[in-house]
Amino acid sequence: MTATIYLDNGATSFPKPPAVWQQMEYYIRQVGCNINRGSYDKAYSAGSLVLGTRERLCRLFGFDRPENVIFTANITASLNFILKGFLTARDHVLVSGLEHNAVMRPLVQLGTDYSVIPGDNNTGRIDAGPSGCAAIRSLLKPNSKAVVLSHGSNVCGTIQPLLEIGRFCREEGLYFIVDSAQTAGVFPIDMEQMKIDALAFTGHKSLMGPQGIGGFLIRPELAEKLEPLIAGGTGSFSDSLEMPRILPDRFEAGTPNLPGIYGLSGALSFLDSTGPEKIRSHEERLARLFIDAVGEENGDGRTLVISGEKPGQKARVEVVGGTDISGRAPVISLDFPDQDNAEAAFALENRYGVMTRCGLHCSPLAHRTLGTFPQGAVRFSIGYYNTPEEILAAAEAVRQVALAGR
Repeated sequence: MTATIYLDNGATSFPKPPAVWQQMEYYIRQVGCNINRGSYDKAYSAGSLVLGTRERLCRLFGFDRPENVIFTANITASLNFILKGFLTARDHVLVSGLEHNAVMRPLVQLGTDYSVIPGDNNTGRIDAGPSGCAAIRSLLKPNSKAVVLSHGSNVCGTIQPLLEIGRFCREEGLYFIVDSAQTAGVFPIDMEQMKIDALAFTGHKSLMGPQGIGGFLIRPELAEKLEPLIAGGTGSFSDSLEMPRILPDRFEAGTPNLPGIYGLSGALSFLDSTGPEKIRSHEERLARLFIDAVGEENGDGRTLVISGEKPGQKARVEVVGGTDISGRAPVISLDFPDQDNAEAAFALENRYGVMTRCGLHCSPLAHRTLGTFPQGAVRFSIGYYNTPEEILAAAEAVRQVALAGR
């Protein structure tokens, strides 16, 4: 049986650190109760861990209000809470050309007007220098309310300049909302320095926790403008038929995912002990190793040429976002121009055990920006537990599949 190589960490990280499943097992086997409902020791102990997890997320993201850390099911739920909580069809926002449907579909559903900030033709990265900010400013309208920005692209790994965009938003009186799905825990994010008003996160990707837990951190000024997307019991102010005004209760109706929060707490312990810099450095080295091993750069900054064993036998793949992957998240998408990308992905898994994700990655706007719509691409997303041996084997599989497609 062919050994498998998991390269779909952009969808969810795998495997998880042992502390994740150990904490989840501890909760299920030893705790098992709810919080904010029972007046007994186990409930208080669980409540203390939940508060401690909020505090750790604050330290990770440069925020100082643990009560303003809201837990949700995932980052899609978080973005829906934020966007639908204060935007209407009368409003206008700015987005990048690399946004995920977790941003775009709520905006379209709301009927909110939006403008796409132009980015680099190859990578989609926004120019936030003086001339770039002037171009962004020209997109503003009297009803502009926010910039909604994905920190790291789930298609090509491009990292956007949060610090500069945050300063621009503060100068222009705009709210700054950030999607950190591909970067939280590994790339530095400081809400105070970057002037971020709401930061949405998910637990199961670069934070390396379990699925089913995410959340958002939100400044009081924006929180005051949000209407709760879900209403129900909170264990507090039970005499009232209205949602409480206090946070986090106002946005956390219903029973929380305590196994997920315990697992996320274990993931945060792993990140603390390992260090984000070590994780990021390891993943960046593997991403570079993969690019170098697949083929030779042909000078256009995008194409890798693959030479076969037979004289004159050559194939090529296109690296979405370009071959210069320095400073990018470890997400590498390849377009196989000489064959169907879905067939290439099937061959990679079926013949070589390389697990990838093929298609448009829930990001049609990004693929339009990067020139891979409608065919999409085959995405290789590297994680901390991948090894150099796996990366070299995956690169060789790409070479063989590309050559077979000629």
